[in-house]
Amino acid sequence: MVWNNWSGSVSARAALARPQSEDELAALVRDAHRLRVTGAGHSFMPLCESDELIVSLDDMPGEISVASDRRTVRVPAGWSIRKLTSVLCDHGLALANQGDVNPQSLAGAMATGTHGTGADLGSLATFARGFRFIDADGEAHWCDADTHPDLYQAQRLSLGLFGVATEIEVAVVPAFHLAERIEKRRWVEIRESYDALTQQHRHVEFWFFPHSDDVILKTLDPCDPCDPPPSTTDMDEARFRRILDLSARLPFLTPLLQRLMMKSGISGRRRGPAHSIFPSDRTIRFEEMEYEMPRAAGLETLEEVVGWIRKRRLPVAFPFEYRVVAADDIWMSPMNAGPVAAISMHQYANMPWQTLFEEAETIFRGAGGRPHWAKRHSLTRADVAALYPMTARYIAVRRAADPAGKFLNPHLESLFA
Repeated sequence: MVWNNWSGSVSARAALARPQSEDELAALVRDAHRLRVTGAGHSFMPLCESDELIVSLDDMPGEISVASDRRTVRVPAGWSIRKLTSVLCDHGLALANQGDVNPQSLAGAMATGTHGTGADLGSLATFARGFRFIDADGEAHWCDADTHPDLYQAQRLSLGLFGVATEIEVAVVPAFHLAERIEKRRWVEIRESYDALTQQHRHVEFWFFPHSDDVILKTLDPCDPCDPPPSTTDMDEARFRRILDLSARLPFLTPLLQRLMMKSGISGRRRGPAHSIFPSDRTIRFEEMEYEMPRAAGLETLEEVVGWIRKRRLPVAFPFEYRVVAADDIWMSPMNAGPVAAISMHQYANMPWQTLFEEAETIFRGAGGRPHWAKRHSLTRADVAALYPMTARYIAVRRAADPAGKFLNPHLESLFA
């Protein structure tokens, strides 16, 4: 069969297996020569690509187990973040943070360093406290900070290289509510006030259409539980899709169309349980590159890349997304050198993106950025070694866990064999 990722830019012709028990999964792993695991397919890089076997954990059974102190839970690794956070809410618990979409599997989101926003909040991988996984020989193991500590440290952002996770112990917090506010603001104002806003709000991010002088600002703050007011927003997705389709047909109109679109009112307010407010629907397909910049260089880098787009009148139809993320100590995390500003560059899936991203990447790399592993980048093995001091140790753990390279594919082999 042919497998495709969410955006449609990565495909693979391989067998697809959906095991219904850990024993069935173990047998599949034991007998395979090469295999990769897929969740929702939200990786834009060919992380899930395989020419032999692709495994989905969607049909695996499992349930949540809440620790007696209610600070951690053990959950099936293949659960989507949507399912996990809903079940946590039923238990009066929540993830401290999550991203703005929730179909991804928990294991996949952690394995790629996926994150939300918040000056004091790390990626989802920072919530992992232990993993049960099937190794290359089809045997089940557990690792945490005390049991096989090197394997645990590598597994926290694993890229699927060390085995197939079946259960993850996750740090949780008491359930909470959030109030969301969306409004249009001037770029020059946000350029000067963004750092202050990150101290005033638990979560703050913005979207910046490169040919407009306005941004769409989003803040999230804790609020008391209450009946939510009617959800209101002036952001018309159907209208945005029409503008994108017109940009795809007539790319030279993109700057004008963006300015016209941003002249309309854009505002919205929601409130409710955190797990229902964090995510937004993403029905329009796009391609994405994200670079995690040193926090101090973030706004200047965004201004530089937008200036480059404007000078050349490039048809970049989607907005940039700008967020901040706390530092961590995970070996292969883009946040392990300090807090970052995450700059996400998007392009409509029906428009060319390859050359655009290649040229923009030189700006991000030149300012000291490191890419999100699941989003478009062109890192080489030498680049990885230069950017990540723990690369050699990471590769040594991978070779010990999977000496035959069962969990590699061509893309990962070029970086970590």
